[in-house]
Amino acid sequence: MADRITYVGLDVHKDSIVVAVAAGGLRGEVREYGRIANTSTALDRLLRKLGGDGMRLRFCYEAGPCGYGIQRRLSTRGHECVVVAPSLIPKRAGDRVKTDRRDAASLARLHRAGELTAVWVPDVGHEAMRDLVRARLDAVHSLRRARQQLSGFLLRHGCHYGRPAWTRLHRRWLAGLKFEQAVHHIVLEDYIAAVEAAEARRNRLTAQIEAMLPDWTLAPVVAALQTMRGMALVNAASLIAELGDLSRFANPRQLMAYLGLVPSEHSSGSSVKRGGITKAGNAAARRLLIEAAWSYRFPARLSRELLLRQERQPRLIRDIAWKGQLRLCARYRRLARTGKPANIVTTAIARELAGFVWAIARQVTVTTD
Repeated sequence: MADRITYVGLDVHKDSIVVAVAAGGLRGEVREYGRIANTSTALDRLLRKLGGDGMRLRFCYEAGPCGYGIQRRLSTRGHECVVVAPSLIPKRAGDRVKTDRRDAASLARLHRAGELTAVWVPDVGHEAMRDLVRARLDAVHSLRRARQQLSGFLLRHGCHYGRPAWTRLHRRWLAGLKFEQAVHHIVLEDYIAAVEAAEARRNRLTAQIEAMLPDWTLAPVVAALQTMRGMALVNAASLIAELGDLSRFANPRQLMAYLGLVPSEHSSGSSVKRGGITKAGNAAARRLLIEAAWSYRFPARLSRELLLRQERQPRLIRDIAWKGQLRLCARYRRLARTGKPANIVTTAIARELAGFVWAIARQVTVTTD
């Protein structure tokens, strides 16, 4: 049966795909098939040529900017296709030649040997939600940049507010500023308009996230995570949109490693050296957890807002959230008393917070279409 399997490596680009084919068996031939167009018609033609006489095809290609369209099309045609994590592809030491043909052949050979690590492929609904939360994150970055540009302009001209900025009082203060040059008033109004446009964009996308949640299959997980401190609606939705279904992680340590929150290590013999976190995996999800971890520097308590978010959740989930808050708040204070830098303490709290996120998600039943 192994000889009736063909492993196909795809080096995918915007306009073209370079194809290499590895025959079944560890010593089977690896040959170049050629370059085809990155279109549905060309892929269907490739399937007809390679899949004749009952041949089973197993495809693979690297995760990249072209997304998951090829994987979904090949899967709907009944063929196995995996999307590979580029950072986990084995590399030969000293190999200094990189071409599309060599990349495709290497993918086919490594896929046949079982040495590639596949990434989780979201469905189209989940990918739409992830695109939405990433668009909101881009809007937040644009808002921050617009505010920094306005603040830089005011600083150059010696204008200091001296109180919390970006409030209504701050906006009125901006309207009352006087400059010697008339053009500076035009520049000020343009910067203010950029800030207001960025705020409006962020608010629109936040409202869209709230409107899309009820139709999302992972909405129950988002609602359950909101029982925890630092996990309001947008933060919880963004985290689950980045991570997907947490049931694919067998234990919380796998989730922590996926997020890159575990310490790096370089040990040999009796020498054990551990360094900073690996920063592997999903950087956006890691940042969301670290932002949430900052809230645990305060004493454990159930605020009115947190209590409202917990009202419709089962007792078991609320107990896990309260247990996590007690543990993480106490651990934050204990680590801070040792004199460790605040960013190291917060990262340690984020690592344990990931464990409680996994525990809560395991208690939620998700129904898929």
